[in-house]
Amino acid sequence: MIKVTQEPTRKTRVWGTHGKVKAQEALRVITEEVCACRKCPRLTEYREKVAREKRRAFREWEYWGRPVPGFGDVRAKLFILGLAPAAHGGNRTGRVFTGDRSGDFLFKALYEAGFANQPTSVRRDDRLKLKNAYIAAAVRCAPPDNKPLPSEILNCRGYLERELEILRPKAILALGRIAWDAYLEILKVDGKIASRGAYRFGHGAEVEIAENLPRLFGVYHPSQQNTQTGKVTAAMYAEVLRRVRRFLDLR
Repeated sequence: MIKVTQEPTRKTRVWGTHGKVKAQEALRVITEEVCACRKCPRLTEYREKVAREKRRAFREWEYWGRPVPGFGDVRAKLFILGLAPAAHGGNRTGRVFTGDRSGDFLFKALYEAGFANQPTSVRRDDRLKLKNAYIAAAVRCAPPDNKPLPSEILNCRGYLERELEILRPKAILALGRIAWDAYLEILKVDGKIASRGAYRFGHGAEVEIAENLPRLFGVYHPSQQNTQTGKVTAAMYAEVLRRVRRFLDLR
């Protein structure tokens, strides 16, 4: 684990009923803004085209076809940050990592680690609940070829910044290099780190940036390319999630 000591910069999180209600309302506002967003012409055109044309296997579905908001426990200590919704996953179902193979892999791992109430994520009304975890994507719209442009990541950054400020998590789990860099870029812009270069991404990476900032954990993205080739396995995710759980149990 890399440990880089800096001056504490975050406030201590204190929760109560009033705080929970305020967080729910603030997150609801962000959800509404995300769902109505049309900042990126390329992404808007692509997500809507996919929703109109559909995949044959899902021709009976009414695709979501809009930006996909984050969701989870408003008292979450763990913030899980992904890349972007899948064209026929989140862009179809309206919930990130829902209805695709990446979600199948991820939520089974989260369930086994105690962060979800069930191991499957099929549709928005399937009664899935996250426990002590919140999940969102660095880019809220499905990008062509799963490759968002830097300007598109930038356009979504404000939503992520506000979610982090509301939730004040104790740990960040970055699913892949783009998510890792997206979080570090927020810290860089805020003046909390000088550059991203000191924090190298890898599966199982763990960084303490400052005492009062979230502990940053990294895993390879649970894409089909990674899971079907064995680059990432269930055991590899379980090991990192156990470390995350141990860390949070002490906070």
